[in-house]
Amino acid sequence: MATRTSMQKAETVIKSKPTSDPNFHQPKTLDCNAKIQACPLAIESIIKNASEPNPTVTILCPDEQMYVFIPGKNWKLSLAELITYLQTRKINFKVTDLSKPFFIIESRSILDPKIVDNLGGTIKAGKVLSQMPSETVEDAFLHKKEHALAEIRSYLLSDHVFNNLFGKPLTKNVFGASIYFENPRFLHVSKKIQRFVGSCLKDELASQGTKARFMGFPQKRRLPQLTHVEVLKKGLAEQGKEILFCISKAQTFISKTASVHNPFEFQKRDISRPVQRKIYSIPPRLAKIMINLSTCLPGEALLDPFCGVGTILQEALLLKAQVTGIDIDPWCVNASRTNLQWLTNEYGLKEAKYTILSGDSRNLTDKVNRETIDCIVTEPNLGPPLRHFPTDSYARRMAGKLKLLYHSFLKGAHEALRAEGTLVFVTPYVKTRSGNFITLDLEEEVKAIGFKKTYPFEKNVFADGSPLVKELAITSSLVDVGKKHKIGREINILQK
Repeated sequence: MATRTSMQKAETVIKSKPTSDPNFHQPKTLDCNAKIQACPLAIESIIKNASEPNPTVTILCPDEQMYVFIPGKNWKLSLAELITYLQTRKINFKVTDLSKPFFIIESRSILDPKIVDNLGGTIKAGKVLSQMPSETVEDAFLHKKEHALAEIRSYLLSDHVFNNLFGKPLTKNVFGASIYFENPRFLHVSKKIQRFVGSCLKDELASQGTKARFMGFPQKRRLPQLTHVEVLKKGLAEQGKEILFCISKAQTFISKTASVHNPFEFQKRDISRPVQRKIYSIPPRLAKIMINLSTCLPGEALLDPFCGVGTILQEALLLKAQVTGIDIDPWCVNASRTNLQWLTNEYGLKEAKYTILSGDSRNLTDKVNRETIDCIVTEPNLGPPLRHFPTDSYARRMAGKLKLLYHSFLKGAHEALRAEGTLVFVTPYVKTRSGNFITLDLEEEVKAIGFKKTYPFEKNVFADGSPLVKELAITSSLVDVGKKHKIGREINILQK
């Protein structure tokens, strides 16, 4: 096995996953020496013990980058945003491994290490350094086989993994590890896996004369995972000193964190701005997700016809869109102007372009010219605040009263959008006291006006046959609702 101290010579076979996409590059099957000459990154991970006659080696070439993404609580929303973000920027990629705790993306492009800063639904992102069969991890920790533990240690201490993690001197002498897994059978041994990973690396550092502290976490924590706040405060992402050990059904991926979600920036744009409206305001994180779902690019025209205090407009300005906000309430118009002026000063957005207008969203083309808007992203009226979970009949009446408003808004949105423009909007998702969910059915209106539904999860972006893919393929809207929420959000994506 290839470790930091030795490299055994062996004839090897490169195995690749089959794919139905003829344009998607996969590693070829060839002699190991020839492959290494063609690809100087050399061995990524060794699948079988090198003492066997034909060990199998997985190699990632420069045009085959692999990344891991850790989603937020709403994994579907996180995945939809990530896929749309990459597609909008014409990045060639495949989701090669899909599970709720993490996604593996393989791409020909080198992704921006700070990609998380441009996403609202991703907690962590990292570069895959190596991979091994999950069967090895299973043998080591579920069946307690010593040879499997030794094999995992060899992966962790291989030149490519260890040097990527610790090639530069430790400035704070701190590193950490987080364990993510798809199979619940790993739950009771996950903390043991985390300690094993930390011990292997810490002992190797000590053998080189480097003292380092392996970052722990409270004993009561259910999962051995560092929070994004912990990673931020210790600077682990900037130094590449957090290991993401991700166990899927077939493969286990060893990665290092490149960037993490910064909740403090979102919090600043929420509670530190001059004007706030707690009950009716959409969270900045969700606003950013919706903007990315709209396929909005820098320089494009984005409209929010129910702009409120300007949350969606703020996030769009940070993405360098040209924004227009409309609201029927004069107080909201002034609040949006105040907040956007604060944002441009706070973030140094000298070239920011925004317009806030007083108007009725049911007559959009009275305020904006026809077919001039690239994207519309908005949260209209979701109904009155509820102190208690409503009855089914009350929730249906509430939805019925809103339907006329939404119908008028949709007609105006269609007129304002350019051809193939995108509309992302929220409808109420009401939870009743009987446990049912009442939604706003606009399917007939959408079709009659001329919109078409957008399905964010296209099958051709998935390389594996995960059961989740079938479920996602028929998903046309995304729901964001907490257990205690009486009114959740159903996010709809339409195209003109």
